[in-house]
Amino acid sequence: MATVITNNADFLFLYEASQCNPNGDPDQENKPRMDYDTDINLVTDTRLKRYIRDYLKMTGQDVFVDMEGENKVSPERKLEAVIKRVLENDDTLGEMFTENPSLGEALAKVVEAEKTSDKIFKKLQEKVNRPLSIYLLAQLVKQKFVDIRMFGSAFAVEGFTKAYTGAIQINWGYSLHKVQLMESNSIVTIMNDDNSTFGKDYRIHYSLLAFNGTINKFAAQSTGLTPGDVNTFRDAIWNSVPSMPTRSKLNQYPKLYVEITYNDGYFNGHFGDLRNYVSAVPANELEEKQIRRFSDLRLDLTALQSLLKEQTGKGKPIQSAFIKTATGITLSSN
Repeated sequence: MATVITNNADFLFLYEASQCNPNGDPDQENKPRMDYDTDINLVTDTRLKRYIRDYLKMTGQDVFVDMEGENKVSPERKLEAVIKRVLENDDTLGEMFTENPSLGEALAKVVEAEKTSDKIFKKLQEKVNRPLSIYLLAQLVKQKFVDIRMFGSAFAVEGFTKAYTGAIQINWGYSLHKVQLMESNSIVTIMNDDNSTFGKDYRIHYSLLAFNGTINKFAAQSTGLTPGDVNTFRDAIWNSVPSMPTRSKLNQYPKLYVEITYNDGYFNGHFGDLRNYVSAVPANELEEKQIRRFSDLRLDLTALQSLLKEQTGKGKPIQSAFIKTATGITLSSN
């Protein structure tokens, strides 16, 4: 079994959105989600996680928060379907009980007595088999579903009731500047679950969005998040946003990802929200309402660069920094 992460980390992620709808608000006719008091564009953590899950699935990773076949199902039905598939696969079951052979023997007795996956699943839901069912659920999380190892999940199936706090947590994102909505009289079909309605095609001119997040070693003990999973997350958060463009989500591209890993004894949020170390103001004497592209902004990373330079090393909070930048952005770890 791969070892879980042993250090806490915080991260900052910036991406741009141009002439699109980064995150529609169903309570506002699917307009881009906004703080109208400040004209700041907002994107929920759920929207970013959906990008990541879709990318993980596209690249061959198993994800739990997904359809079952071609159908949308509840988490309860999804879990039931997954467990029944595992129960029908002797090789998978063998791998899951290497850490606890005695529970593997207990399951073998249930399988032998009940025969079919439906009957075995019902037997596992009995109170007497709760240690077995919870162990099986934990192994599913650690070996099968990278999205739960990252973001956690709550299960409410009889016999399998348990909540996993995600080792990776993400705040809502917000634009680093005021954002203007594009005026449009176009009428489009808006899909909401299994229904469709007609509405206007609302978009923003340009938004440079910033997210703050954490990677927590204590939550990782429960979900089993490994260093390999962290590498997978880095790849996914960078590539997921532009990887499957739709009509309303086209023209969104990553600009900056910075992840600081702490030395032992330091915890998440040691430096607060990392977005406080970056700023973006209009360039070329433009007003904020005139911003239409990245070159219309002056992105200031001075405070972040100073933080990395002054706080990294032995006896200091930061052990190391992972940095990925788009063309035109310069930031170093020292």
